[in-house]
Amino acid sequence: AASRLWRYHQLRQPLRRCEAAIGLGSHDIGVARHAADLYHADWFPLLVFTGGANSIHPEQFPDGEAARFRDEAIAAGVPESAILLEPAATNTGLNITLSREVLAAAGIEPQTVMLVCRPHDQRRAWATCRRRWPQVEVVCASQTIGFDDYLETVRDERLIIDILVGDLQRILEYPARGFAVPQMVPSDVRDAYDQLRRDGFTSRLLPELA
Repeated sequence: AASRLWRYHQLRQPLRRCEAAIGLGSHDIGVARHAADLYHADWFPLLVFTGGANSIHPEQFPDGEAARFRDEAIAAGVPESAILLEPAATNTGLNITLSREVLAAAGIEPQTVMLVCRPHDQRRAWATCRRRWPQVEVVCASQTIGFDDYLETVRDERLIIDILVGDLQRILEYPARGFAVPQMVPSDVRDAYDQLRRDGFTSRLLPELA
C-alpha cells in the first residue's frame, strides 16, 4: 500500500530548462544535492532555497532549512551568486508564495520554474504551485530512486509512510480550501490510503481530520 502511494505522489515529468528553480526545504538533504546536480547540468541558472525551521530534525538545521540547503549546494560547487534564500516558509504554499516574492525582489519574474523536492512531494508541490502561481509553467524534479532505497537513505520508514498518507489527505482536501488544484485519485490509491490509515499511519494527518 505504501509503495502504491509512493508511485502516485511522483509525477515523473520530463525535465525542461527553466528560468529559475525552487528547492523546497525538508529534512532530506538529498534535495539540495540533487538541486546542485541539476544546476551543474544547466537545467536552470538560478536557485531559490526555501524553508524555515525544520520540525523533524531541528538540531540538523540550526539556521533553518534554506540556509542548510544553500550550504550543501555551495559545498557541491554551486556559486553563491546563483542562490537566493527564502528563510521563513513553514508549508508548501508559503514555499511557493514567498519564493516568488524573493525572485520578484531580485527583479526576476520567470515564466518557467522547476520545483526540486523529495520524490514523494512532487504531486502536492505541483498542485500547490498551480494554485498559488498559475501564471508560471512548472515542472517537478527529484532524485530517481526506488521506494525501498529511499527508505534506506532516510532510515525512518514509519515517518515516510506517515508523510505519504498525510500528503494524500491534503491532495484530497486542499482543493476545496483553495490551497491546491484538484487532481484525480484512482480508486486503488484511495484503497491504499484507507488501509494505511487503518494500520495507524496517522501522525501526519491534518489534526482536524485525523
